[in-house]
Amino acid sequence: MDNDNNNQIENANQNENENEKKNLEKKVTKNLIKDYSNLLNGNSFKDFSIFVENKSNPFEIKVHKSILSSRSPFFNEFLRQESLSISLNQFNKKEMESILSYIYYGNISFENQENLIQLLEISIYFKLNLLKEIIQKKILNSINYSNFFQFLFQNRNLNSNEIEIKCFELINQNFSQIQNNENLFNLTKEEIIKFIQFKQEKKEIFQFDFFQFLNNWIKKRNYFSNSRSRKSNKNQRKEKKIQENDKQIKENEKKIKRRDKRIKEKDKKIKSFESETQNLKQENQNLKSENEKKDKILKQKDEEIQNLKLSFEKEKIKEIHNQNQNQNQNQNENKLLKIFSNSEIITEEEYVKKLQEWINDNDFFSKMKKGFSAKKDGFKAKKWHKKVDRKGKTLVIIKTKDNFIFGGFTQVGWTNDKSKWIEEDRNDGEGYIQDENAFIFSLRNDKGDRKPEKFTIKKGMEKYAIKYHLDYGPSFGGADIWLNSKLQPVCSNFGNCYNLPNEIKWNSNEAKSYLAGSYDKWIVDEVETYFI
Repeated sequence: MDNDNNNQIENANQNENENEKKNLEKKVTKNLIKDYSNLLNGNSFKDFSIFVENKSNPFEIKVHKSILSSRSPFFNEFLRQESLSISLNQFNKKEMESILSYIYYGNISFENQENLIQLLEISIYFKLNLLKEIIQKKILNSINYSNFFQFLFQNRNLNSNEIEIKCFELINQNFSQIQNNENLFNLTKEEIIKFIQFKQEKKEIFQFDFFQFLNNWIKKRNYFSNSRSRKSNKNQRKEKKIQENDKQIKENEKKIKRRDKRIKEKDKKIKSFESETQNLKQENQNLKSENEKKDKILKQKDEEIQNLKLSFEKEKIKEIHNQNQNQNQNQNENKLLKIFSNSEIITEEEYVKKLQEWINDNDFFSKMKKGFSAKKDGFKAKKWHKKVDRKGKTLVIIKTKDNFIFGGFTQVGWTNDKSKWIEEDRNDGEGYIQDENAFIFSLRNDKGDRKPEKFTIKKGMEKYAIKYHLDYGPSFGGADIWLNSKLQPVCSNFGNCYNLPNEIKWNSNEAKSYLAGSYDKWIVDEVETYFI
């Protein structure tokens, strides 16, 4: 019993000693921080100067060599030169003061997250590995949907793999929402390649949206020539180039034959001198070795010539393919311009090209015709249905009295066949028709000087793509575009079923007035409808 009491007393004393030791350590640490803070902020014993910000009028910060050299490998190496100052014009005063507070007493402020990348760059520059890890972890926790492009672009100088991967994850997660974001088109070729490798490592399938973005990214970067010179001139230049190359190949072959002949002659001479003295034999052996080297070189050149021929043939095939593509594209464009030549709405070539780019269906454009015009056929929904129903792929273009031009495209089209309606509407007199590829668009919107833009159907809203009602005109989504029996507006509740531009919120005044300038006060000037 006495032993148990003694053990309890001994343990209690030991715990008390440990608590006192910890309290003492805390006090010592607190005093050290205070002392080093006073040392940095005071003027005593400072023997080194750091100049920052401006080369012509730099700001001077006085510091202590001993502290810098003990805390930073960079300064430890630099101060061996026994210099009295250093100029660090790549950093500003605030950044330098922040990093010095860390070097002196381990304190650094992260209140302003905008300078995290700069602080990370400084920590790397001064070889402060622990601080580098802390800041990098802070950056990774700070990266979110609203700022990941900023961190990705700032990381280009640092080349941090962790930051890059975190940004790629956010791009991947939000790709459908940001596919038209201009920042996405500012990615470099190397970043695009890394992003593709990132998706491959995750074993993810590349969706059509990604390939469409990649195509637009390549066009913006001008990786392919937009030249549309006539086919005959290109063929002539190509044939001339091929002839010149063939001529050069023949000349090379002649040279090779002459060299082969010379080599054989030398071989004969070498054999004729084999009976001579040992010195001559050695000399002949040396000559033979040289000839073997030449044979190897000639063989390599033969391979190079063959590869060159293959390269020219591939280039020729590629050129002919590109010419055919350009010719087909020109033919399609000319046909489209001819189709829209009688249009009162599509009066600019830019609009034609945008419609062709968005619909991306050569079969549709090769057979398309204007089947309805409100000014010609009358502002009646029933007349519109009589001409448009059961036509399949259909393009609707609307122009208002205020010169707003917008509309939509559907792959399936309007029909009174209720078996084509969604199941829950088949017992009613009106019904929604599902279309995953439907979209609406804005070609002219002078309000805010907006450029032509395409808006796809929201994920999960595909079955509400278009609506059939005999007493209503073209209807896209849940009243995103809705014309009444006189082909005048019911409303434009844009964003209900179709994706709005990123910066606009649904049900806002800006969303409701985006396509036609107002929610329901606009007047239709013309409705044109095209189908096969």
